[in-house]
Amino acid sequence: MHDARRTEPPARGGGIPDGLLVGLLAFLLGLAVLVWSATGLAAVAAKGAWPDTVTFTRTPGAVRGLIAQPHDIPGAWPDTDPAALSGWGLFWGLFVSQLLVLFVLTVFAIGVIARTKSRRALAKRLTQPETAEAEAATEAATTTATAVPAAQPTPSAPPAFEARGSGTSAPGGPPAPTTTAPPPGPYAPTAAAATAPADEAYRYGFGYAPQPASAAAPASAATAAPADGITFAAPDDRLRAAAHRIRETEGAALIVSSTPTLWAETKDARAKLGPVLLYDPSHLCDTPARMHWNPAEGCADRDTAAARAIALLAPVRPQARMDAAVADTAETLLRSWLQAAALDDRPFKLLHRWAQGNSAQDPVRILRTHPQAAPGAAGELESALTAHPERRELAQSLTARALSCLTSIHIREACNPNRTDALTLASFVTEGGTLYLVGEPLEDPRTHPGAMPLLTALASHVVEHGRRMAARSSHGRLDPPLSLVLDDVAAVAPIPQLPELLSEGTLPLLALCRSREQARSRWPQGDF
Repeated sequence: MHDARRTEPPARGGGIPDGLLVGLLAFLLGLAVLVWSATGLAAVAAKGAWPDTVTFTRTPGAVRGLIAQPHDIPGAWPDTDPAALSGWGLFWGLFVSQLLVLFVLTVFAIGVIARTKSRRALAKRLTQPETAEAEAATEAATTTATAVPAAQPTPSAPPAFEARGSGTSAPGGPPAPTTTAPPPGPYAPTAAAATAPADEAYRYGFGYAPQPASAAAPASAATAAPADGITFAAPDDRLRAAAHRIRETEGAALIVSSTPTLWAETKDARAKLGPVLLYDPSHLCDTPARMHWNPAEGCADRDTAAARAIALLAPVRPQARMDAAVADTAETLLRSWLQAAALDDRPFKLLHRWAQGNSAQDPVRILRTHPQAAPGAAGELESALTAHPERRELAQSLTARALSCLTSIHIREACNPNRTDALTLASFVTEGGTLYLVGEPLEDPRTHPGAMPLLTALASHVVEHGRRMAARSSHGRLDPPLSLVLDDVAAVAPIPQLPELLSEGTLPLLALCRSREQARSRWPQGDF
């Protein structure tokens, strides 16, 4: 007898999936629309009128006829006068053109939807840590409150729990767990590690129940802004730390990042405080409002040209002692070329030609004949060009590698400033603005530096500008100061002044790197 309580296994579904059927119907409908519109548009282009008998209801028969005879347009539309139809070449040309337009629109729509989803996901991920920390603090307070029996009064917490790791206990009370204070450098994005020692001590009977206020204190400390200095963390933690620091910065800020997401999530908040500038030579950000900057700007001054040459060569500069002479020669060449281009108002892209050996005597002539050229600049450049042939070739190759990004049309266009770019860059610090530098992260820039030399040069220029403004102020410090938020700085813009900035502390600085090894490889002279 059949038992009604027994359940029979579900029957396996067979047949064609619904999604495949819907897709097939959509394809056939789209094909019919394209054939119908291409026939009518071709007739309009060739004869000047849309035939009355070319209707959408007759399109299925036309599709079958074109599949059998692609060149027989009148045969596909038997009810239409052949004189009113166009040739097969114009018809198929319009058909393919419509297909390409649909493909481009589809790709564009997919890209817009993907970017929108990624921004929403990032915004949700940035808000999750604060929510998780608040929930963890509430749960810890609830657990400690319910763990004590109701019949026993809860004693007051000893000073050891208030200090959370001070290592001392109150007389007559149980000993407090000893914890080691974390170093102030790394940024702790979560509060689980801070609350675990005291909670575990109470759970296993080694101490009194902590008060809710003291349990929530580590959570609030974890959400505080990271301390100044250099920090090594994972990409998600670096992004949260940089976003937190940017939101709390009041004055002008220089922000370096390898992800356009940091710019997209913080630019609106920074726009309320001052102008927002974006230097994105590789076109990573989804915006047409990009700042252009000429790296030779201001290099008519010899000291400025020397500092700019050092910054441009920093990503590709060899670290071996035996290559020091080659690096010095490359600095001399690049400094002289920058000075010549600035004095004669030449475009920056011309330096790439000079580095490849084309028109090598032009900068010598400019430095020798221009009245504002530094004394001896022409002789110094000429001696470098006529020095040891092997050293000269290696130095020119090193300089050409630093300027190899100028072969890209986007980067070359980014070096041609508009009329207002120079004034905007010079005044954004006093106006409390924000400058974003966004570039691709590169682990081996000495082989393929990309736009890293340009990003490094601009970041170094802004840092020196902020330091000079601070030195000219009455207190030796800007109020509010220029803040530096350098996310993934070693892989985007390894400015040569970073060790000096960390030791001096003249500007508020938060440098975020992936590891100590990465920082030591970029700045061997630094103490990390």
